[in-house]
Amino acid sequence: MNDESQKEKLRQHFARRVTTQARVVLDTWQKIHSDLKSSHAHRADFAAATDKLVRYAQRFEMASHADAGTRILDLIQSWPADTPLDDTLSQQLLDAIENLSRSTLRRTDQNTTQPPRQFRRTPVYIALANEELSNRLVRQLEFFGFRAAAFTDAEELIEACGLHKPETILMDVGFGGETNAGIGTIEHLQERHETPIPVIFVSDEDGTIETRLRASRCGGEEFFYPAVDPGQLIEKIETYTYGNTVEPYRVLVLDDSRAQAKYMETVLTKAGMKPHVITDPMQIIHALDEFSPEIIILDMYMPGCTGMEIARVIRQQDRLHSVPIIYLSAEDDVSKQLHAMSLGGDDFLTKPIDPKHLIATIHNRGRRARSLLALMIRDSLTGLYNHTHTLQLLDQEITRARQKGQSLCFAMLDIDYFKKINDTFGHPIGDRVLRSLSMFLKQRLRKTDHIGRYGGEEFAIILPDTRPSDARNILNEIRERFADLHQPAGDREFNVTFSCGIAQWQDDSSQSLCERADRALYASKDQGRNCVTLADA
Repeated sequence: MNDESQKEKLRQHFARRVTTQARVVLDTWQKIHSDLKSSHAHRADFAAATDKLVRYAQRFEMASHADAGTRILDLIQSWPADTPLDDTLSQQLLDAIENLSRSTLRRTDQNTTQPPRQFRRTPVYIALANEELSNRLVRQLEFFGFRAAAFTDAEELIEACGLHKPETILMDVGFGGETNAGIGTIEHLQERHETPIPVIFVSDEDGTIETRLRASRCGGEEFFYPAVDPGQLIEKIETYTYGNTVEPYRVLVLDDSRAQAKYMETVLTKAGMKPHVITDPMQIIHALDEFSPEIIILDMYMPGCTGMEIARVIRQQDRLHSVPIIYLSAEDDVSKQLHAMSLGGDDFLTKPIDPKHLIATIHNRGRRARSLLALMIRDSLTGLYNHTHTLQLLDQEITRARQKGQSLCFAMLDIDYFKKINDTFGHPIGDRVLRSLSMFLKQRLRKTDHIGRYGGEEFAIILPDTRPSDARNILNEIRERFADLHQPAGDREFNVTFSCGIAQWQDDSSQSLCERADRALYASKDQGRNCVTLADA
């Protein structure tokens, strides 16, 4: 090997080190950008990773990486510690991150005339052997508000995941042409990320237990054999994307030790949860009303009362009967621990607390609590709020609108000619249309809006702090886009429309508001369907 080739080999080696560190910075940014409320928990890691990148890039004379990293470091300096990232600084950092992304592209990518993929939200990646189906799925996903990209090459997919960690990957087991090559690609990908990427595997040829086990071990959440139609795949993709954007667990911590309480708050915040800490047991009722916790952590022994006594008070309120309660104590007497749990507790952790044990316990209890709550308040077919809970939410929003003096709108939607869809294509396809519309609404409305299945093919939407004209514009846009969406039915496709009625709250009861929205809905039907009508307009 001559001197020139040795120098080139060294240069490539150093370039890979810089590129690898750049991807660490990009991955850390994904954690920050996905949850700005808890972004400060990752600030120190972000600064350390970027500083390391700048030092590497300067040492190995990679100017574009060094400049991009320096810009990010300057912005981090203006980000106060222990403070969530604000919108202005977030946008500036996003622009700087995109400059770093462009620097990190392979030289072959930089020579292309096509601009690099830049995602303003976390993408969904499609890697199927059938290129036509991949492109079709991308188009359908974009209708639902996703950012999706299709790949035909494993190296290109790996490179894209290094720049933008996806929300989920739809992977063909045979992607790449060789047996189980798709699984091999995912195994390689997962090694490069601290937290696994959810993967949906499909296969037309191999459904053996050996292949399924290997797919499951590398992050496979679903395995379809034989492969299913695009409608079902999109529903599954939605499960692992929309479900990932749910609110962090709200955890109420009661501990009379300020040092222990602060430690717990730091651990929970870094884990992406939303803690609320109190040190005075007499403040518990106020904290329960204001914070509405999903999980409660109680110290066992406090001045004036015990955690067991607090748990009994909490359990006397019906709305908190199923909220998990976790005791914290240095008590190692098993009989006393069991006695404490018999008085309203669900779990017992002994001090000193292992952070990993604490977070795992909260996740396990939180998932179960949310699942039970969902069974009670959500429609089993669409996952939307059921009729009863929708009306409860409407009453709550009316109270809030009255207190804050804000506008409130209530909308009712009805799928046009739904009986004809069931009669022509069958009830399973009709059910898929209902799920399709529910998915469409969830992706295109705000988190603060409430969507419910009112009954049959009717949907209800509560739009807080929204003027009637804005509500009409939003729902008209959704109606037009949904009408363009192709609904698959075997080897056929068809389109679906809906009619809508909107009523503005006028300091009247929820029943009166519902009736006015319902009359506006029937006015839309009388006008020929596939339109939006404002009540009293």
